Amino acid sequence: MSRNICIYQEFLTEAHRRQIEETAAETGFTPHFFTLEQFEEAKACLQDSEILYAHSLDLLKAGPKTLRWYCCSYAGVDPYCREPSPFPSPDCLLTNSNGYGVTIAEHVIMVLLMLFRRMPEYEAVVRNRDWSNQLAVRSIYENAFVILGTGNIGQTTAERLRGMGAAKITGLSRSGKGPDCFDEVRPITELDEILPETRTLIMALPGTPETRHILDRRRIGLLPEGAYVVNVGRGSAIDQEALAEALNGGRLGGAALDVMEPEPLPKDDPLWTARNLILTPHVSGNMTLGYTCDVNVEMFCGDLRNYAAGKPLRHLVDRAKGY
Repeated sequence: MSRNICIYQEFLTEAHRRQIEETAAETGFTPHFFTLEQFEEAKACLQDSEILYAHSLDLLKAGPKTLRWYCCSYAGVDPYCREPSPFPSPDCLLTNSNGYGVTIAEHVIMVLLMLFRRMPEYEAVVRNRDWSNQLAVRSIYENAFVILGTGNIGQTTAERLRGMGAAKITGLSRSGKGPDCFDEVRPITELDEILPETRTLIMALPGTPETRHILDRRRIGLLPEGAYVVNVGRGSAIDQEALAEALNGGRLGGAALDVMEPEPLPKDDPLWTARNLILTPHVSGNMTLGYTCDVNVEMFCGDLRNYAAGKPLRHLVDRAKGY
């Protein structure tokens, strides 16, 4: 009897398909590929599949109780960790694909430089056909940064900042421990002590009940005047109304949000017109960079080998924690 893998993805190239086929052959599985336009066909295949590689909540909910592993090709898995559980069986394993570090870190560097070099303001100058060029700017060089979240995205961002001469990079994690790419890593419980000295805050947190509005109105008030905020984690981590007020009131120097709540952002949301705010429609970590797609497939194939050998999955998610 075939051990089937249902693969429901939009980004796979022929090279990716061959890579998956070769890994499946060596591990005793049969892959079945479907595009996003083939939901019903994928749903039918899933009923006899042991593994699902996709990013579809609806397809997962349609899975059989015999489904043993759901590999989500997204990094954020908060929709899959809520109650009631969308999993057809409590024993079904969940892994994520946290290989977005390179593309998201580059996005962070891009928006940081835009904020530091006052691009939102110079954009307005040019749009009005004016000629003003004496705004004071900041540099990554010899500046200090605080990164809230020390996972793949936080680590890769820290490495890029280090390469551009950052003076100090502080990471905050749940455990207060982290890799050497940070000058220090402190527990998130110390956030209130750190914020008053934080001129640039980069947020790369998963969406969990603990991280919801972690940057609320009170904590926005703890940031020093002129501070910058960049969020590439989850929109739920920020009190957006309070952030817009702090930007419009001139307390914060600027912000960049690639994630918001809700998405898409409503047409009348105050963030659209907030001062010195760079908004992007959740583009920092999608599947538009070929390297990201390559890493995604490599991660799946690596864990397929682990799964077939009865070894722990490297990218296993604790559904109770949400990451």
